[in-house]
Amino acid sequence: MPDSTPVRVARELTARGYNADRAAVTLLADEPDPDAAVERVADAAPDDALTLSADDVRALLDDANADDAPAATPPAEPPDTTTDGGAPADVSATADASATPPADPTSTDASSGATSGRESPTEAGTPDETRGGESANAGGRTPTPPAVAEDVTGHSTGTGEYGDFVTVFRDRYERLSKKLRGRINHRPTDALDAMPGGSDAAIVGMVNDIRSTASGHWLVELEDTNGTFPALIMKDRDWADVVDELLLDEVIAIEGTLADDGGILFADSVHFPDVPRTHRPNTADRHVQAALVSDVHVGSQEFAGERWDAFADWLHTPEAEAVEYLLVGGDMVEGVGVYPDQDEELDIVDVYEQYRAFSERLKDVPGDMEIVMIPGNHDAVRLAEPQPGFDEELREIMGAHDARIVGNPATVTVEGVDVLMYHGVSLDEVIAEDGDESVSYDAPHNAMARLLKKRHVAPQYGGRMRVAPEEKDYLVIDDVPDVFHTGHVHKLGVGEYRNVKLVNSGSWQEQTAFQKSVNIDPDVGTAPIVDLDTLDITVRKF
Repeated sequence: MPDSTPVRVARELTARGYNADRAAVTLLADEPDPDAAVERVADAAPDDALTLSADDVRALLDDANADDAPAATPPAEPPDTTTDGGAPADVSATADASATPPADPTSTDASSGATSGRESPTEAGTPDETRGGESANAGGRTPTPPAVAEDVTGHSTGTGEYGDFVTVFRDRYERLSKKLRGRINHRPTDALDAMPGGSDAAIVGMVNDIRSTASGHWLVELEDTNGTFPALIMKDRDWADVVDELLLDEVIAIEGTLADDGGILFADSVHFPDVPRTHRPNTADRHVQAALVSDVHVGSQEFAGERWDAFADWLHTPEAEAVEYLLVGGDMVEGVGVYPDQDEELDIVDVYEQYRAFSERLKDVPGDMEIVMIPGNHDAVRLAEPQPGFDEELREIMGAHDARIVGNPATVTVEGVDVLMYHGVSLDEVIAEDGDESVSYDAPHNAMARLLKKRHVAPQYGGRMRVAPEEKDYLVIDDVPDVFHTGHVHKLGVGEYRNVKLVNSGSWQEQTAFQKSVNIDPDVGTAPIVDLDTLDITVRKF
């Protein structure tokens, strides 16, 4: 082994199919012959081992030394080189408070210079010396394994029968209507039929139909578990443009007055489940950051590999020392057969080889980071949402760093901060249907705000959306997140809605022929970095 540093040890272990924690790497690096020590540990480690701990390494080295030493000579105990916190004693944290990102979203170009470019050496050595899972100058990361909620993985029970769809939509109605019933004096649809004309009334229901009348007014038909009832929104009301943001199958409430002869409700107001104005987000109790990325598309001819390499290099620098979490929002690979003639635009034509190539790229990320990944519509999972996480074969292929693979969507709690991760296919629907020009591909965070307002990541069934019926609706946003992270549209968007941070993280794929045909210019090589202690966001560009 030409350079017996923790970095080199980690790379050698990775090449043999093993990850190791920092203390374990340090033990091996401090052996008189690290090369031989890695060989002994790799040969003796169980085949099913994924991550080697310091105790594992000590035991394996003890066994190996016992086999090599004379019977009367006890094996030497490897020196304990860890601190009380488990980090190598010769590696100290180098976080600089002056590097804390500003409160307002900003963009920092990291595509050149000593801190990120693959051709520019850093103060810790060349980029190649700071890759492979350990970084000598970016040590001290102590991430806590994230908690995951609302993940369909392992819980999918739907068979696609009619009754399953009834169950999922009934569950949606019950859960979202509870968020509205306390705000209005609602009545079931069959009770409205029995009320006298001219009465004040309110209804909570699922949008069953939206159509304009001959006079230019809007008729919105709501459905509850008892039936349907129409509400008329007059075109001259100053809030009538709310109709432009309504989607079929979302749950809303309408207050108004019944017509003199009954049978229709003249609307005075429309209410959404929405995020409470009083929402106060959670924050971490220490300075720690998370990098949010999506749409890597390894396997595409347009995969921006050099930009990804620059990003991975930057993660090994002191500037990125506080980045302890990497949250990947889907479309790790380009996939196969996703759209007609896709094979003509592939650099890797086998989907399993695409995932192996992605896993190799993942190995360039520091080994002491926690990684969470959800699938997207290009990944090798079912297209219908919610999407369970990858099967065991793909999990094994993507075993680098023992990444946490969960379903789409899922809520991931990182250092006490709740991050709702959703790939974002429904954003196409929202952008296409919404009448507000600000809700566009150039501002995807505005479409994300609409979903928060509806408290559902994919309200409209059919069209661009495929929904898998389950025992409950996993797409409902029951609890308000602190950060909402999406991808899919390949555009960068950073914003805020009622104290919830909104991040669409762009992509790592250059403009494709299809995107060019529809005039979409993707934001490539962008990595929003969230300060979990303040929820400030800085966008790094590579």
